[in-house]
Amino acid sequence: MGWKASFRLLCMLAAAAAGAARTSSTEEIKEVRLYTLDCGRAELKSMAMFSDTGEYDGKAGTIAVSCFVIRHPKGTLLWDTGLGDQLADKKDGIDNGGIHMTVPVKLSEQLKTLGLAPKDVTHVAFSHFHFDHTGNANLFPEATWILNQAELNWATGNPNPGGVNLESFSSYKSAKTKMIDGDYDVFGDGSVRILRTPGHTPGHQCLELRLKKSGTIILSGDLYHLRENYEHLRVPDFNYNRADTLASMDRIEKIIQSTKARLIVQHDLGDFNAVPKFPAYLD
Repeated sequence: MGWKASFRLLCMLAAAAAGAARTSSTEEIKEVRLYTLDCGRAELKSMAMFSDTGEYDGKAGTIAVSCFVIRHPKGTLLWDTGLGDQLADKKDGIDNGGIHMTVPVKLSEQLKTLGLAPKDVTHVAFSHFHFDHTGNANLFPEATWILNQAELNWATGNPNPGGVNLESFSSYKSAKTKMIDGDYDVFGDGSVRILRTPGHTPGHQCLELRLKKSGTIILSGDLYHLRENYEHLRVPDFNYNRADTLASMDRIEKIIQSTKARLIVQHDLGDFNAVPKFPAYLD
């Protein structure tokens, strides 16, 4: 094959790849899909903060930082936005207060795998405003931001609450917003519902999905950090309100029982590894 024929072939392959990406981004979505994205890791010298009754004292551990893309016939929701793509450029990660944080792959690159650009994300919502859930929020200024009013009031209060990086989600000031103060049906058909679960923070939320094949799925946010916290009702020592946390745990457990839901504990490595490996999905 001559160089001209080779060049034409390369151009054809590039065009085909570009076409495939366009097809994916405009693909007709007929049923709700849940994609789990890897948005970082945090290795802790001590897990003690995750229970105020001492079960993790002196124990090291690693937690996942997950993001979720929910594709719906009426749009695409991003639930939580991870540690931040800028951390992926630091090969060895960063250390902060006994926590080593890394991001193995950028959120933007994972979206590209799905044939999506940030502008294709129509809605962004957060379980809460701790920094490991808002790191990439400003990549989505064109989306509708679904914001819990109590959470926003707390996060932007004076003094700035610990664990909140206001700059990481500053685009809410200019983005289109939908302010909520309770449960919210994102697409209006009951398939994607934000559930009010205060306690970890004042406006903490979980996400409930009703999938055709997989049934009801609940994404935990930080209502539970570890599977053991769910099983034993363990409350982190840095939660905003212990009583509210336990009441929210009780609410979610009742929903799990009544709907036979599958709970995905977002920070639990076992739960992260148990979902379909990206770019596979639950539907």
